[in-house]
Amino acid sequence: MKKTLSIIALSIIGFGLVSCKKENKEVQGTETATADSTAIQQTAPTDSAASPAVANAAAAPVSNQPLTSVALSENNFDFGKIKKGDKVQHIYEITNTGKNPLVISEVKPGCGCTAPDFTKEPILPGKKGNITLHFDSSSFDGNVQKYADVFANVDKAPIKLTFTANIQP
Repeated sequence: MKKTLSIIALSIIGFGLVSCKKENKEVQGTETATADSTAIQQTAPTDSAASPAVANAAAAPVSNQPLTSVALSENNFDFGKIKKGDKVQHIYEITNTGKNPLVISEVKPGCGCTAPDFTKEPILPGKKGNITLHFDSSSFDGNVQKYADVFANVDKAPIKLTFTANIQP
């Protein structure tokens, strides 16, 4: 079972890396970004019949936790103009506004060009945690919009964080 899940996880990661290179170089707006994220979500399950098991395994730690509520400092960030090849990062601050500890179980970027870091320990009510998204602009030109899904013990999971950048040569 673990071997199968490992193979599936590696396949999904590989698919994510390949999809980064095939994406359009310019995003026309939020409609395109929404279509892009939908395409990735719809494509992944067709790659392997066992993919739903991976999704259920990722959601399992959240289902054991009582739900809470959160507030984000922002859910979208604009890096503005950056030079091609720059590696940039942004920290999204998340506040637990509920009555139960907030547990972030996973942060899944939509692309291999984005790497997440996040507060691993439970965030107590009234306290703050961080989600950092690191972006490598090496493979892109022009305007791009990227996202990451945050899986946590909240009612409307996943929480979608997005960022934009204008990659200059």
